[in-house]
Amino acid sequence: MPHYARNGREPLIRLALLKPFQGRLRIGEVLRGQSIIMVSKAKKTVALPAVVDLDSLDAIRDGLLDAVEDGSVSVAADGVQRVSTNALFMLISAAGTAQRNNFDFTILQPSAAMTAAIERLGLGAQFKGMMR
Repeated sequence: MPHYARNGREPLIRLALLKPFQGRLRIGEVLRGQSIIMVSKAKKTVALPAVVDLDSLDAIRDGLLDAVEDGSVSVAADGVQRVSTNALFMLISAAGTAQRNNFDFTILQPSAAMTAAIERLGLGAQFKGMMR
């Protein structure tokens, strides 16, 4: 059921972004504001733990979100001993977000275990441009 403006006639649209945000925009209304300028800050590094599984994904996701919002990101993956499929998809998603924001996203020195998992799942093409 749609929500209506105070006059009871105009339906409102609720907006949602990656982080919780509630705003209202009337149908047909145009958003007006100043132009957006992206400023590149220093590259942030997110270090992956030895075991990247479902238990560690929330903390890694939060770190990646904060880093991707601020600028270019490097992911230190040299100590990874085991990685879940969900974690690999999360890294692909974070790389896509960084690319849309015109920021670099690199995975530094992926371990043999991580590289093997990527190849075993057939994700080599998705990771090819980001691994250094």
